[in-house]
This record gives sequence, structure tokens and C-alpha cells, in this order.
Amino acid sequence: MKQIVLINITGPDRPGLTAAITGILARSDVSILDIGQAVIHDTLSFGILVDIDTQHEQSHVLDDVRTRASQLDQQVRFTPVSADDYEQWVTGQGKSRHIVTLLARRVTADHIARVSSITAQHGLNIDHIDRLSGRMALGLADDQGKGCIEFSVRGEPEDADALRAEFLTIAQELNVDIAFQQDSIFRRNRRLVVFDMDSTLIDAEVIDELAKAAGVGDQVAAITERAMRGELDFQASFRERMALLKGLPESTLETIAEQLRLTEGAETLINQLRRLGYKTAILSGGFTYFAERLQKTLGIDYVYANTLPIIDGKVTGEVVEPIVDGQRKADLLRELAQREGISLEQTIAVGDGANDLPMLSIAGLGVAFRAKPLVKKSAKQAISTLGLDGILYLLGFRDRDGF
Repeated sequence: MKQIVLINITGPDRPGLTAAITGILARSDVSILDIGQAVIHDTLSFGILVDIDTQHEQSHVLDDVRTRASQLDQQVRFTPVSADDYEQWVTGQGKSRHIVTLLARRVTADHIARVSSITAQHGLNIDHIDRLSGRMALGLADDQGKGCIEFSVRGEPEDADALRAEFLTIAQELNVDIAFQQDSIFRRNRRLVVFDMDSTLIDAEVIDELAKAAGVGDQVAAITERAMRGELDFQASFRERMALLKGLPESTLETIAEQLRLTEGAETLINQLRRLGYKTAILSGGFTYFAERLQKTLGIDYVYANTLPIIDGKVTGEVVEPIVDGQRKADLLRELAQREGISLEQTIAVGDGANDLPMLSIAGLGVAFRAKPLVKKSAKQAISTLGLDGILYLLGFRDRDGF
């Protein structure tokens, strides 16, 4: 006769507790069907599902477990599991799984409640909840914290678009980011990350800075804003803005380059990607003059951007083909993936503007970073609350992994 029993043990975390309990089970040749353990603030929660051969053996084994748990200052509970319930649990392992990632400066109970409520409403069951961010000190300023909670959920939503729309709505309401992605073999096996430059890797639109120096700042900024929102064709807007820069002294470029600042988390992200063996690229509608400087600073592998023609020490205002627009970025992503011998599913694309949407849509993971509403709504994932290094959380990495 066999009996399946779920053993739950809770109490202060104790070194050697797992060895002590499983040692008792080992003496009776007990089969382990499932096991899980978590420690929160030095408090242990330990579960183990076992298959015991005989009723006599069951009583003896469980009594020994209860005694040893008590000696270790633990509470123990035994729950019989029927064969039918166990078989139903086994058949559920074939269901698809997804990852819901919550990013916030400070995680609150309301955040967890709202996310878990939406997953339940769409028929998804939460299997695991993990904190990927480091332990947060008390008293941090609102803009200094960094929190990430990851939910592993089982099932397939009937309407994935509706689920994403609900997540986006509460993300905007609560000032958090919520990512929803399939838990596939590719999630932690991406190999290439491509970035837009302006307002993504750097905290500025270079062409706007050039325009300010040329005395046409308001005109160019207005065109840039409309192009990033998707209201203007990028190529036409680019030509219009370039013409306004005619006559700008070459010396101005160096001055502006020295003033540019990296976006929050950019250096951390690139350093970790390089450490993990990822290839990186800048695919920018900006200019090679600035992108190549950034390449040297961060150690970027590839750079594709627009040429800024200069004759006799002055910007000509002309355009050099091909213009790196949205379609060109998508084409370059495909070319780089082919060059690296990887599938598009193994690529990540990050950008903020409408001209980034083509590459965001074909990448395995497309991330709209601090993007305009249209881009955020259209992209697979979006990060607006944390810095660029928040992308590492979407890949499943933890702060304790060393970043």
C-alpha cells in the first residue's frame, strides 16, 4: 500500500534542517515527488511531497519527522494527497508557463495585489514568487530604490492582448512596470542586444542639442517630438532637421559630446552583458560621430548611425544615404543576427521612439525604454520606472548574481 503525503515545515531557518529531515526519509527509502524551500527574513518554509510504501512505515516515518522538527524548533503539518489529485497535478506540468515581472522603485502590497488579481482573472495560476532585486534599506528616497518581483505563472490566457492592456493600465496608474513574457528556453539564452542611442543609451536627443547650438532649437525639437510620437515620417523629418543645421561649426560637436550623459543603468547593463558574453550594437537615427564615441566608452561591438557631413569645418546640412530609419534598424537587426549565427528569438532590441518599433517588433524581446505612449503601447515590453539595467530582471537575473 502506498500513501502520498505533503510535509510542510515552517520555523526559524536552521543549518542542517534539510539534511536532518531527508535523512529520516532516506532510512525508509521514501521517494521524493516534489520539494521546495524558501527563506524570508530568516524564516523557513519547506515543503516536500513524498511517496511512502506502507501504512505501518508511514506512521513510523512521520512520527520521526515530527519529533526531529520539534527538536529543531519547527512546526510541521502532514497533508494526505489522493492518487487522483496527484495525477491531476502531474498532467498540469505540460501547461504553458509565463513570467510576470513587476518593477518599481518601492514594491507595495497594492502592487502585488493588483498584479495577482489580474493573473487570476485571466485563468493563470501563480506557482512561484521570487524577489530578484537586492534587500532594500529603509529610508531611501523615492527615486533611489530598485525593486523587482517575479511571478512564475501556469496556464494560457484566453486573451493575451487584453491581459497586457490591463497590465499597462495599472502600470501607468501605479507608476510601475509590468512585463509579461513566455517562459521559454530563449528567455535566458539571448545573445545579441541592439540599442537606440538618443534618449535610450544617452539622456538626450543629440540633434536637438545641435539645433540649440545652431539657434534653431525650438524648430528642430518640435519636429523631433512629432517624429518620435509617430506623427511624421522619419526620413522626411530627418532631412528637414538636417537642413536647419547647415553652417554649424564642427567645433560644436566636441563641446556637445563632452556634455552628454549616459542614461541611468546603461553602464551597468552593458558591463554585465559583456561579462555574460552578449554582443551589443547601437542602431541609431542619430550620428556616427557621437555613437562611435559611445562605442569606445562602453565597449559596444557594432555601430550603425547616420553620417553628419562636414566641409570646411561646417555642417553642410545634407543627408548621406542610406538613412538609418525604422526599417533600416529592423534590417540591420536581421543582418547582425545572421552574422552572429543566432535566431531573432535570441535578440533583444531597446528603444524609445516610433522609428524603433520595427526592430522592437521582430526581436525576441523588444523593450520600449521610457518611451512615448504610442511606442509603449505597441512594444512587447516597456520599462519607464527603473534604469536600463532593469532589463536584466526581464532576463531573470538577480542582484545577487553580481550586477
